[in-house]
Amino acid sequence: MPTDTTASTGQQPVKSGRRKGRKVRLIVLVLVLAVIGGVAFGAYWSISTVRASFPQTKGTLTLKGLSGPVEVKRDDYGIPQIYASSDADLFMAQGYVQAQDRFYEMDVRRHMAAGRLSEMFGEGQVDNDEFLRTLGWDRVAKQEYDTKLSAATKKYLQAYAEGVNAYLDGKDGEDISLEYAALGFTNDYKPQKWTPVDSVSWLKAMAWDLRGNMQDEIDRALLTSRLGPKQIADLYPKYPYSRNKAIVQEGQYSELTGAFEQGGTGASGTNGTSGTAGTSGTSGTSGTSGTAGTSGTAGTSGTAGTSGTAGTSGTAGTSGTAGTGAGTASGTAGTASGTSGLDSQLTGLTRVLDDLPPAVGVNGDGIGSNSWVVSGEHTITGKPLLANDPHLGPSLPSVWYQMGLHCRSVSSTCQYDVSGYTFAGMPGVIIGHNQDIAWGMTNSGVDVTDLYLEKITGAGYLYDGKVKPFETREETIKVAGGPAKKIVVRETNNGPLLSDRDEELVKVGKKATVDTAAPDRGDGYGVALRWTALQPGTSMEAVFAMGKARNWTDFRKAAALFEVPSQNLVYADTEGNIGYTLPGRIPTRAVDYDGSLPAPGWDPKYRWTGYIPQDALPYEYNPDRGYIVTANQAVIDEDKYALTLTTDWGYGTRSQRITDLIQSKIKDGGKISTDDMRQMQLDNSSEIARLLVPTLLKIDTGDKDVREAQKLLEGWDYTQDADSAAAAYFNAVWRNVLKLAFGNKLPKELRPKGQCLWVKPVNTTGPADEAEEVRECGQRAPDRAQPDGGDRWFEVVRKLMDQPKSDWWKTPEVGTRDGAVNRDQLFKRAMVDARWELTAKLGKDIDTWSWGRLHRLFLKNQTLGTAGPGFVQYALNRGPWELSGGEATVNATGWNAAGGYGVVWVPSMRMVVNLGDLDKSRWINLTGASGHAYSAHYVDQTDKWADGELLPWSFSDQAVESNTADKLVLKP
Repeated sequence: MPTDTTASTGQQPVKSGRRKGRKVRLIVLVLVLAVIGGVAFGAYWSISTVRASFPQTKGTLTLKGLSGPVEVKRDDYGIPQIYASSDADLFMAQGYVQAQDRFYEMDVRRHMAAGRLSEMFGEGQVDNDEFLRTLGWDRVAKQEYDTKLSAATKKYLQAYAEGVNAYLDGKDGEDISLEYAALGFTNDYKPQKWTPVDSVSWLKAMAWDLRGNMQDEIDRALLTSRLGPKQIADLYPKYPYSRNKAIVQEGQYSELTGAFEQGGTGASGTNGTSGTAGTSGTSGTSGTSGTAGTSGTAGTSGTAGTSGTAGTSGTAGTSGTAGTGAGTASGTAGTASGTSGLDSQLTGLTRVLDDLPPAVGVNGDGIGSNSWVVSGEHTITGKPLLANDPHLGPSLPSVWYQMGLHCRSVSSTCQYDVSGYTFAGMPGVIIGHNQDIAWGMTNSGVDVTDLYLEKITGAGYLYDGKVKPFETREETIKVAGGPAKKIVVRETNNGPLLSDRDEELVKVGKKATVDTAAPDRGDGYGVALRWTALQPGTSMEAVFAMGKARNWTDFRKAAALFEVPSQNLVYADTEGNIGYTLPGRIPTRAVDYDGSLPAPGWDPKYRWTGYIPQDALPYEYNPDRGYIVTANQAVIDEDKYALTLTTDWGYGTRSQRITDLIQSKIKDGGKISTDDMRQMQLDNSSEIARLLVPTLLKIDTGDKDVREAQKLLEGWDYTQDADSAAAAYFNAVWRNVLKLAFGNKLPKELRPKGQCLWVKPVNTTGPADEAEEVRECGQRAPDRAQPDGGDRWFEVVRKLMDQPKSDWWKTPEVGTRDGAVNRDQLFKRAMVDARWELTAKLGKDIDTWSWGRLHRLFLKNQTLGTAGPGFVQYALNRGPWELSGGEATVNATGWNAAGGYGVVWVPSMRMVVNLGDLDKSRWINLTGASGHAYSAHYVDQTDKWADGELLPWSFSDQAVESNTADKLVLKP
C-alpha cells in the first residue's frame, strides 16, 4: 500500500499515488480538518500546524549541556546515526533526536507506566489508571533508580533526559506533535519535563506484556465452571519434546554443583518440584529438588457433552459436570470442595486486562518471536549470521526505533559503537550489534507471576493463622476536564490486591475453588498478584552493559543483569562464536505447587521459596550442531533440568520449522547466506494444514459447491501466501473446526464478545433433561478469545486425530447443517460452514478468493487513532495491507481464530546481522522512524516490510557517510 494512504472505513484501501507529493497531502488534510474542525470546535488546523512538529534534520543547532559537537546523520529513511566524543553527549543527543521523532509516543508511554493516562485523555482512562497505580510500576522504577542503579547508569539516564528536555524547551504542544493539537480541542494538557525514572518505568510496561503464563493461569481456573480436570488437561497437552526440540540441547542441571553444566553429567533429578534454589543474586547451591508429592485426586470429569454453534438458534448442549476434584497432574492449589471454579471475579480481572492499553504486545497474549544464529561453519562468509524478528502487537508508530550510537573513538570516556533497535523513551540499544558482538531476543515465557487468593478480615488478611495488616497508600488520579479521584491501594505479603480495582473482581473470592481446610470465605476472598517486576531490579544496567560487551564473557555478565522480563538471548561475535543464555529473576516454588493455578495466600507453603541462581540457568556456547534456534519453545528438556521454569511453554511449531529449514540448507555441506536467513523469516508454511489436509481431502462433502472449495486443497503446498485461495479456505475450515469442537463448549468468559449460545446453566444439579437452557454471550475481546488457533491448539488436535470418536468431535445439528458424532463428520461440517462463510465474505466465485483479502493489517495510532474523533483517526491511521503468513508460522502475522482473520500481531521488525561484514547486515521496521503523521518517514518502511524486503544497515563510518541524506550538527 502506498505509504501515504490513509485508513478506509470500508473493505478497500483509499488509493493515493505515491508521487502526488507531500504538499498535496497536507492541503487535503487541512481542508478536511478545517471543515470538520471548524464546525465542531470553531477552529482549524493550518498547514503550519501539521508541519510545525517536523524535526530539523539539517544545519546546526545549539544544545546546552553538551561537552562537544555531535553529528546526527540520517539516511533516506530518516534513520539516525549519532556521533559523539563522550558517553554523556551520545545519550543526550539520543534523547534529543528521539524526542524530535517520537515525543508524543514517549509521553503516552510514560503516562501509561505511571497510571496517569487520565491527565491526557480524561475520565475514560480512570479505570486503567486505577489498575496501573495498584501495580505501581513507576514506584518500583523510582526505587530502582534510587537503590539499584550505578552512578554511571544514572549519569546516562540524566543525560538522556536533558536531551529530551532540551527539545521540549520553549515548545507548545502543537509544536511537538499533531496529536497535541487534537488534544487541545478537549483539554489544556501540556507536556511536562522528562525524568530518568520515566525511562526506567518503561521497562516495567514492557515486562507486563511479556509476563508469562498469567492468562493461562486465569483461563484454566475459568474453565472449571464447565469442564472437568480430564477435559482441561486435554486442552493443555504436555510439550512434545521428542518432536519439537528444546533450545538447549547440550548440558544439564547438576544437583551436585547447583549449576548448569554444558556437557555435564551430574544427576539432574526429576522435574516434579522446583526445590529451594537459594536467594536471588547469589550463586549458592540449588538444594534438593525433591519429589512431586501428591497433587490431589482429579475426580470424575464427566463427559464433554454435545455442543451447538454460535448461530441464534443453536444450543451448546451440556459440557458435563466438573467432577468432584480439582487436582491435576501438575499439582494445584488443593483439592476442590465443590465444582465451581474461579469464574466471575477472574472474568472481571480479564475484563480489566482487555481494557488495559498494551505496551508492546496484545496484552500478553500470543506474543512470540524468532531468533536464531548459525555458526560460520555453515555460512558462506565463514562467520556467524544472526536473525531476529520479535512478534508484537502492531502499532503506529512501531514500538521499535532504529538508530546507531557511535563514539568517534572508543575509549574509557566514550565506550559505545552500537547500532540496532531501541524504544523511544529509553537510552541505549535493546537489540542489535556493536563492533564485536550481535544479539537477539525472544520472550522466554518463564513463569514469573502468581495469583493468590487472600482471606480478608477487617483491616487485614489471614496468613499462617494470624491476621496481618495491609500495607496501604493513597493515590490521587488527576483527570483532564474533571475532578481528581483518590483511591487506596492495599497490598498483602504476596503483592497488590487486584480485586480492589473492580467490583466484578470481588466475585472471584466468592466462588474460588479452595481446599476443604481453607478459612471461611465470608464475603469472599481477595486476589493478589505476585510478580518479579514489582521488586526493584537491574534491567536498565543490562541495556548499557550489553551495548559495550566485547565477548561472550562480557555478554553473559551483562545478561545476568537483565532480570525482568526474562528473555532468551542469542549471541554471535566477529571471532566466530555463537551462544545462548537465559537470564532473569525466576522464582522457585513449594514442592506441591507449580504456579499453574491461583494459590491460597493464607498458607505459607505456597509462598515462593527463592530464585534460581544465574549460574543454574541454562545456556549453550558453540554447540556441536553449529546453530541455535529460539522461537518460544521449551528452553530445555524436562529430563535434563530439575527446576521448574514454567508449565506453559509455546509448543515449538515455529522453532522446529526453522530448525528443519536450517538443516535442509546445510545438509551435504550446504552453506547459508544473509538472504537465506531473510527467506527463512518469510516462510509461510502451515504445519496444521500439513496435518489436517490429507484427512480433509478424503471426506465426501456431498455438495458440489463445497467440493469446489475442497479441490483448492488438492496439490496445495501448505504455504499461506497472500494471493492463495487454498490458504483462505483452509484457514476458514480450521477456524470452524476449532469453534465446533472446542469453542462452543467453553465458558462464556473465554468466548469472543458477540458470540451467543443456548447452554445448560453452570453447576446444574438436576437431571440434564430438567435443566432449562440459558442464553450466554461471550465476554472476551475477539483478539484474546479462545480457541485462538495457536500451536497449543495444533497439539490438542494432533492428539485427538487418533481418537476419531472422542466426545470433543461431537456437535449438534443447527438448522439445515448436520450435526456430528465423530471426527470426520465434524470436519465435513466445518468444510461446509467454511465454504459459506467465505462466500459471504469474499463472494461465491472461488477464483476471486485470496488469503490476503481476509488477513489484513491496519496500523492504528494507539491513542487518538483508536478512540479519537473519526476525522482524527482518518488522519493518523494507515492501512490495510494484505499479508502472507499466519498463526504459529515463521512469518508470524498472527490472527485469532475465535475472533476473525485480521492481523493482531506481527514481526515488529526483522534483522539479519552478518558478523563477517557488518555493513552487509540488513534490517527493517514495521513503520518508519517518525511518529509524525504526514512525515515522509511515517510508514515509509511498511510496504517493504510487507513484501519481505530488508534495508541496508550501514555501520562503519564510511558506509554511514556514503548513505547519509541529512546531517545535523548539535553544538554546545
